[in-house]
Amino acid sequence: MADCLFCKIIAGEIPSAKVYEDDEVYAFLDITQVTEGHTLVVPKKHVADLFEYDAELASVVFSRLPKIAQALEKAFPEMAGLNVLNNNKELAYQSVFHSHIHLIPRYGKDDDFSIHFGNHMADYPQEKLQAVAEKISKEFPHD
Repeated sequence: MADCLFCKIIAGEIPSAKVYEDDEVYAFLDITQVTEGHTLVVPKKHVADLFEYDAELASVVFSRLPKIAQALEKAFPEMAGLNVLNNNKELAYQSVFHSHIHLIPRYGKDDDFSIHFGNHMADYPQEKLQAVAEKISKEFPHD
């Protein structure tokens, strides 16, 4: 896509700090570096978000995550954990509309990154959970 920042990075039109590349996936350091080693993993094929993936593209992209995570762990032995984050659409904080997965190394509780989900168990008793699950299940094609 002509105006896509990540497509331009993949094409070499904009410089990046590349950490991994193969025929279908490109991984590079996020310029914001939430923590040292914060890496973005992107498909070379332009898709806006996870909703545009097919099974083949998902298999390709997500199969690269362990390899890149393991390289991060070897490069930063002091790393105590890793967040895998994928934002889809603006409301979910996606800011570049070329699908990308954040690998964010964690070094300690005070490394300036946190995710707070909250506890909503009281809002979802078993009956409500079952109704939500059935609503989603109905959307899968049945053979």
